[in-house]
Amino acid sequence: MYLIMEYCVGGLQELIDSAPEKKLPLFQAHRYFKQLIYGLEYLHGRGVIHKDIKPGNLLLTLDQTLKISDFGVAEALENFAIDDTCSTAQGSPAFQPPEIANGLEVFAGFKVDIWSSGVTLYNMCTGKYPFEGDNLYKLLENIGKLNWREPPEHLNNVDKDLADLILGMLEAAPCKRLTLQEIRSKIWFIKTPEKRGTEIPIPPLKGDQHRCSTVLPFWNHITMKWNKIPKILANQSNNNSQNINEKNEVNTKTEFDPNSSSSSKKSKKLDTSSSSNKRRSKKPVSCISVRKLTHCRTSYPNNNIWSYNDFLEKHPRFEEKKSTCSSIVSL
Repeated sequence: MYLIMEYCVGGLQELIDSAPEKKLPLFQAHRYFKQLIYGLEYLHGRGVIHKDIKPGNLLLTLDQTLKISDFGVAEALENFAIDDTCSTAQGSPAFQPPEIANGLEVFAGFKVDIWSSGVTLYNMCTGKYPFEGDNLYKLLENIGKLNWREPPEHLNNVDKDLADLILGMLEAAPCKRLTLQEIRSKIWFIKTPEKRGTEIPIPPLKGDQHRCSTVLPFWNHITMKWNKIPKILANQSNNNSQNINEKNEVNTKTEFDPNSSSSSKKSKKLDTSSSSNKRRSKKPVSCISVRKLTHCRTSYPNNNIWSYNDFLEKHPRFEEKKSTCSSIVSL
C-alpha cells in the first residue's frame, strides 16, 4: 500500500525564522493570512475545528500556496450539533485564548481558531508574541488577564488597519471576537498592503534552492530508466554512499586487526556468539512452527542466507520428520 500526499517544500515557521528580525513584510504576511482565513472558512463550513493554528502547522508549496496541516487535536462537530461548543483543548499554550487559559470547561470552538489566527498574524508582522511569560503558568496568567507583552497601541506604528484587525481577533470575550465574515470585511484584509522591501524566500535545503524531492527522481531512475537525475541529488547520494563505505572499512579494520589489543577480546565474543547462534538456529525466528507454517521464510542469526541443502546439513532430522509426516498423510 502506498500513501501519496502533496509535496510541500517548507513551513511558515521555518520561513519566519529565516527572515530578518523574525518577521515578514506586510504584503507577504497579507498573502498568507488571506489563504489561512479561506482555509478556516472551508473547515468551519464542514464542522471541523482545528484548535492548533500556528505557523508551525502551516505548510507552503513551491508556488507560495499555504496548506493547513496537523489535525491531531482537531474536532469534528456532530451532524446535528446546535452550535460549536467544545470541551477539550490540547493546542499550543502561546496560541490559546483566554477562555482556555482561565480553565473554562466549555467554549466556542470556532472562536478558538480565530484567536490563534490573530496570534499567528501578530507573529508574522512583528516577529514577537502578544503574550509571553517566564514559565507556562505565567504565560497562561498573562493570556487570561490579557496582559500584553507591549501595549497594543504600538501596532498603530506598524499599520492602523492591521492594528484594528488584530485587536478585533484578540478580544478577550469570545462573543466580541471577530467572526470570519467580519474579518473578510476589514480594510486590511480587502486591500493588499503596498509592496515594500524584498519578499522572504523559502530557505534552501542542503544547497537546493527549490527543495526538490529526493525520492521521485531516483524512483523514476530505477523503475522507468529515467536518467535525468539532478546533479545535486546525485552528489548527495554519492556522498552518502561514500560515507557509508568509509565507515564500513573502519569497522572491519578495527574488528579484524590482529595488532589491536581488543582483537582477542572481540574474537572471544565472536566465539561465544557463534555457540549461542548454534543453539538459536534450532528455533527459527520468523516462523512459529515449520510444520504448521511451511510457507514462511526461515530466518537465521547474523543475516546469513542459507539454501535448503545447507539447512538439511544443519538439521538432518527435519528430512526424517518430513518423510514420516508424508507417510502418515498417505495412510
